[in-house]
Amino acid sequence: MGFFHGKTSKQTSRVKKLLKLALSRLAIAQRPRLARKSISRGDVSQLLALGHLHRALLRAEQVIEEDNMLQAFDIIELYCKQLIEHAAQLDRPQECREDIREAVAGIMFAARWCSDLPELLLARTILEDKFGSDFAAIAKEGTGIVDPMLVWKLSGDKTNMELKKKAAKEIAAENNILVDFSEL
Repeated sequence: MGFFHGKTSKQTSRVKKLLKLALSRLAIAQRPRLARKSISRGDVSQLLALGHLHRALLRAEQVIEEDNMLQAFDIIELYCKQLIEHAAQLDRPQECREDIREAVAGIMFAARWCSDLPELLLARTILEDKFGSDFAAIAKEGTGIVDPMLVWKLSGDKTNMELKKKAAKEIAAENNILVDFSEL
């Protein structure tokens, strides 16, 4: 944490700029993921129609992965907007509201998982300086005040057979395909 008010304000301004850049990049990073999700859903539908259940379930893993990342991007977008809007509170980390602390922790955690958003790593460094290494260590691990949904979306088990079956069943229902998973 800076000892001079000017340095802290400069850091806050830098974080704000980085988060704005991250928001811009988020919009760009979502496009290919949406495309991959759509293609994967089509592949699952075709594989189910052909009766290739095992291959459809393997492809459903890609659908789950892309969907989780898109949902994580939505949470990160909310956090970025919240921190940009309430950037003045970042100058006084001890006095930050709980929702701001959660947003900071979420950004710190997400920085590790989102290679699409390199600005988050730079923002995390500045936020770590402001909030302290203890807070940063807890946030980076995904414990404490980090939203459990964000942790699960970024680091959860995408190979869970029940999740894959559920995704495949949803796709089958949307495309009026009758599927019997009892033979698996």
